[in-house]
Amino acid sequence: MVDLDTILTPWQRAGMSLGLERIQALMTILGNPQDKIPVVHVAGSNGKGSVCAYLSTILTTAGYRVGRYTSPHLVDWNERICINNQPISTDRLTTVLQHVQAKSPEPLTKFELITAAAWSYFASEKVDIAIIEVGLGGRLDATNTVSKPLVSVITSISREHWQQLGETIPEIAGEKAGIIKQGCAVVIGQLPIEATQVITQRAQELQAPCRQITPAIEISPGQGQIGDLIYSMPLLGDIQLHNSALAIEVINQLRTQGWQISPQQIQAGIANTQWLGRMHQTEWQGQKLLVDGAHNPESAIALRNYVDRWQMPVTWVIGMLNTKEHLPILQALLRPDDRVHLVPVPEEITATPAELMNVVRSVYPDITAQTYGDWPSGLTAAYDYPAPVVMSGSLYLLGDFYRLQQKPFKP
Repeated sequence: MVDLDTILTPWQRAGMSLGLERIQALMTILGNPQDKIPVVHVAGSNGKGSVCAYLSTILTTAGYRVGRYTSPHLVDWNERICINNQPISTDRLTTVLQHVQAKSPEPLTKFELITAAAWSYFASEKVDIAIIEVGLGGRLDATNTVSKPLVSVITSISREHWQQLGETIPEIAGEKAGIIKQGCAVVIGQLPIEATQVITQRAQELQAPCRQITPAIEISPGQGQIGDLIYSMPLLGDIQLHNSALAIEVINQLRTQGWQISPQQIQAGIANTQWLGRMHQTEWQGQKLLVDGAHNPESAIALRNYVDRWQMPVTWVIGMLNTKEHLPILQALLRPDDRVHLVPVPEEITATPAELMNVVRSVYPDITAQTYGDWPSGLTAAYDYPAPVVMSGSLYLLGDFYRLQQKPFKP
């Protein structure tokens, strides 16, 4: 059996060539599997993954056979394509990728290839419903071949991927609104006013009923409440009051369409949700570590709000891609008494630690900061101090951390 890297390596990096012509042509050849599956389509700058995780776990708890497609993966490509939260096997994914590749009339991006594989797999497995996360933007994203989603979701909007989506919030909102379809329900999060205006106008044009959520109330640490529903939240941070409320509203929309999901199944589904890389308490060499892939200003603010609960300085291990907005992210994360260990992101288009150091010094000239040639060195050195340690800046950095964490560590 040919391995996944052999198949995927020749294709260009995922999601960086927007447009629907290639994927639509392939979907037609494959028999349009995306239109044979009930779909919830989830877009947004932050929170997409958490919302997809909540939805797939709630619906699995309710007894449905649930496909989930998300990106990027942290450790293995298999993570992107799951049924009832179980990743597709490597053998099956290889077979599906080879089938899609053979049917394609022209070269695809990696993201188009894996997206087509997900649609094909879910259709062949006859899932009851598929939770599909947008890769980038919405309007021209390869997932946007679905013609009639049960619910379209826009979790949040910030100035991320502005190089591809537009420099202003309204422009980016317009791209996200591209997933809204004629007459199909829309659920949106708490968005900037100018983004809400763009999206609600688009929904009105398409006669798509649109509901904007109000975040849940935290009635005690780790417990949220919406109306009469009280539930435990295993995912950390105040942002989960927002993300869980989005998932619950989507479930409410599905219930109005005849899906059978009880309040108890919602509670159990949320309580059992897992989502790596988002405010995840884990360990490194037997010592506590918080990891979070905060890679834009809004997610950085959410992370900082969480660590502020500790009321003490933080030691950061940070690596970032060179395509990200380094200054506003570092401004959001850092405080003058913190320590910063700057590292590269392995095997990616990384910002160099020296480049990040220049940005750090522009924010806090006197902050304690060091650069390292690799993240294990920077992370191990972080424990020389008594402060809590947080690793952040890139999901790709966290993916490499998880890969090494699964192997015996040799200093």
